[in-house]
Amino acid sequence: MALPEAYATLSPAVPEWLNKGDNAWQLTASTLVGMQSMPGLVILYASIVKKKWAVNSAFMALYAFAAVLICWVLVGYRMAFGDELLPFWAKGAPSLGQNFLTDQAKIPESHRHEDGLPVETKPFYPMATLVYFQFTFAAITVILLGGSVLGRMNIKAWMAFVPLWLLFSYTVGAFSLWGGGFLYHWGVIDYSGGYVIHLSSGIAGFTAAYWVGPRLRSDRERFPPNNVLLMLAGAGLLWMGWSGFNGGAPYAANITASVAVLNTNISAATSLLVWTCLDVIFFGKPSVIGAVQGMMTGLACVTPGAGLVQSWAAIVMGIVSGSVPWVSMMVLHKKSSLFQKVDDTLGVFHTHAVAGLLGGLMTGLFAEPELCRLILPAKDSRGAFYGGTGGVQFLKQMVAATFVIGWNIASTTIILLFIRLFIPLRMPDNQLMIGDDAVHGEEAYALWGDGEKYDPTKHNSWNMPTYGEEVQPSPYITGARGVTINL
Repeated sequence: MALPEAYATLSPAVPEWLNKGDNAWQLTASTLVGMQSMPGLVILYASIVKKKWAVNSAFMALYAFAAVLICWVLVGYRMAFGDELLPFWAKGAPSLGQNFLTDQAKIPESHRHEDGLPVETKPFYPMATLVYFQFTFAAITVILLGGSVLGRMNIKAWMAFVPLWLLFSYTVGAFSLWGGGFLYHWGVIDYSGGYVIHLSSGIAGFTAAYWVGPRLRSDRERFPPNNVLLMLAGAGLLWMGWSGFNGGAPYAANITASVAVLNTNISAATSLLVWTCLDVIFFGKPSVIGAVQGMMTGLACVTPGAGLVQSWAAIVMGIVSGSVPWVSMMVLHKKSSLFQKVDDTLGVFHTHAVAGLLGGLMTGLFAEPELCRLILPAKDSRGAFYGGTGGVQFLKQMVAATFVIGWNIASTTIILLFIRLFIPLRMPDNQLMIGDDAVHGEEAYALWGDGEKYDPTKHNSWNMPTYGEEVQPSPYITGARGVTINL
């Protein structure tokens, strides 16, 4: 019996340039990254917040995922990976036509010369695969950013913010570092998004939190997760999905992908253990929320160099990402008036901006020359640890971080000030008091309370529970990050 044309060795659906293995892996990696957001972060956000904000937090992530996809195919993809308009931005155009989507994938501004020969990034699968893969990265960046403003941002303002930030902030970082922009050709290393995704989302989220304003005082003082076990399910999807996140970055099922997947998991596990140990040492007990934070910092930190560093360096990255962000969140947070003023709900600045910056800088130290030669445009790329031009590489990483930080502060500020002309950025206090029911007319659970233990003998005028002196909740729940620690 004759095979259908789709399964033939060569056919209109299987052109000579198509590598079925690469295409299968890239589509799998895309799905894994997509699942980090939907349902991963949807579940994580819904469960890590106070019960009255579960629906709103989940919806912010859900809406962003859908809105980013439509904006991405209409104009966003080619603003990030299309033909150059400016050294940091490409010309926007739709990514919807069959001729474009069925042609071999390529990044036009990635062309360069090696040994006198022209070279450009041309994966062995169709453009449709690359467009979708890069969409999943764009979507998770916006959703991570949203973690900074949970529990008070006006949902209508969020709906306007998502497409504007995608088009005028994310695409700039993506083109500059990945799409053939000036940082790409200068030789800055961002293997899979330490700067484009984590540093950007952390800085933009912190900036947004400043302009949106804080939660209610009662929410800032006590913000218990409404379902810790469900939070772990979301965190598990995030961790396992990172194999597609970093494993898909080489655009092929190759050696670099294998190294990246292993290093990703090593760094995440190391960071989680270090963070947990610090919690036990200074607070006397391990925290599940703290363990999840440590997992995230380990994943974010290794991302800019996952396929380019040796596995011992991934352990070092895990140690640093499990300790430095812990100190910034639990110690420096209280000492800084800025951190006290800006209400970053989930601490995205600490878990993503600090961790992503550390990872980018450590990639400038530990990028291994032989691993770099496998995929990077600059043949002499190497970390400072390996001598030669490594010191220059570290300086390039610093300059790129400065650009990403500056652009995200400026663009996020301008976007939010523009939206504020038409829509209030923060919900009114009457909605903030009620939560989901006031904003959406829906509630997550048909149960009483926000996760607190009810004591019928102790009430205040609002008939809400109060707490005895014997209660010593986790600092992650009380909002008392930055408790005084004598180090």
